[in-house]
Amino acid sequence: MPHIAVIGGGIAGLSTAYYLQKQAQAAGVGVRITLIEAGEQLGGKIRTEHTQGFTIEGGPDSFITQKPAALKLVHELGLDDQLIPTNAQNKGVFVFHGGKLQALPEGVMLIVPTHIMPFALSPLFSWPGKLRMGLDLLLPARRDDEDETLADFIRRRLGEEALDRLAEPMMAGIYNAEAEHQSIMATFPRFRAIEKEYGSLIRGMLAARKHRPAPAAANGNPPRTMFMSLRPGVSQLVDALIAATPADVRLNAPVQRILRRAHDYQIVLGPESCVCADHVVLATPAYAAADLLEGLRSDLAAALRRIRYVDTGTVSVAYRRADVGHNLKGFGLVIPRSAGRNINAVTWTSSKWEYRAPDDAVLMRVFFGGSRHPEIFALPDDELMAVVQEDLRLMMGIERPPLFSRIYRWQNASPQYDVGHVQRVDALTAACPPGIHLTGSAYRGVGLPDCIAQAEDTAQDIIAGLRPSA
Repeated sequence: MPHIAVIGGGIAGLSTAYYLQKQAQAAGVGVRITLIEAGEQLGGKIRTEHTQGFTIEGGPDSFITQKPAALKLVHELGLDDQLIPTNAQNKGVFVFHGGKLQALPEGVMLIVPTHIMPFALSPLFSWPGKLRMGLDLLLPARRDDEDETLADFIRRRLGEEALDRLAEPMMAGIYNAEAEHQSIMATFPRFRAIEKEYGSLIRGMLAARKHRPAPAAANGNPPRTMFMSLRPGVSQLVDALIAATPADVRLNAPVQRILRRAHDYQIVLGPESCVCADHVVLATPAYAAADLLEGLRSDLAAALRRIRYVDTGTVSVAYRRADVGHNLKGFGLVIPRSAGRNINAVTWTSSKWEYRAPDDAVLMRVFFGGSRHPEIFALPDDELMAVVQEDLRLMMGIERPPLFSRIYRWQNASPQYDVGHVQRVDALTAACPPGIHLTGSAYRGVGLPDCIAQAEDTAQDIIAGLRPSA
């Protein structure tokens, strides 16, 4: 019976193990699966804590529904009744500009204005900036498929103000990346596709808005919003995956090296412990995969190490509702680099989602570190909290200390999709020795749906190459 080892127990590794078993059963193939995790628990950066009536996420707090893989997996695991949408009555995002919070104009889709009057009346942009964004309707479209940075793309289509006040804090913030290096084709290829099809981002977004169905409940389920979460927290997805995946799980089992044998691979866990497998899935950060592959393919290891990573973190802070003067009618705020603040963004968690805080309290999540402020990541906890509280005081007028806080630091956690990333990943995949597979956030998307979709594709490739059992 073929033996498949999955190294890495985050969402990519867990999903790979799940889909391996599911697709093997569908294909009539018998397989044995071992899931190897260096740490003491599965789930990677997905961490949900319940305390004092609050639900706190240390990692991802939701998934985007425009990419269907996560929603599909939730359905397969029988979690439909646990889905929750974002709060429609609080939708909206603020931008910290000019020393105060400015509402993002109604009708802005991603970073593109689609309603004239709210955009024209918004104080977020100057009149020259608004006119420059309107030139998108007249500028010729780029028709080739060559990569460029997010910054260059936005400057070319919408201008400098759109880059500073929208794209850099919102789009680059999703990837914790620098817009001046971030690959448009690896992170937001939809923008280039819209430009090619419609000749203009504004025309393309208007067409998308016209044909977009309104959110509607179905079969008693909540309406589908752009982002969805799970009522008990995202860790419920991890728990359900573990329960549905009949793999041999090895925790606290860091892999030391991988050796090639005549017909399979030997995964060395310690002086007297090893696992032999026909296929090895590396669902680890690229630099960890590089260390494990050094003895097999040093050139592949070197290429993997060229994928950059940055440190990121979040601080969840709980307040009494009476201690926060702002009405918190929105999902949160983003902060342009030009504003010169120390934190990157704030999600008003208890406004965006139900079931996250008691009625007389609020919960917020502050994002720090990344490529913008690596020095903040290195601060001791007390100094970090002082920085966070000062920025919240300046931007939202919060003078009182929080009821409590939770700091999550993720070192070397966010891969950077620099220009040329798609081609580099294609080359990495082609260079893998037979039976070695790469999957996870370093390659073809960082979000939950991206990692789950890659896991399903990886499992499909492996099972398709196995002969049905007799």
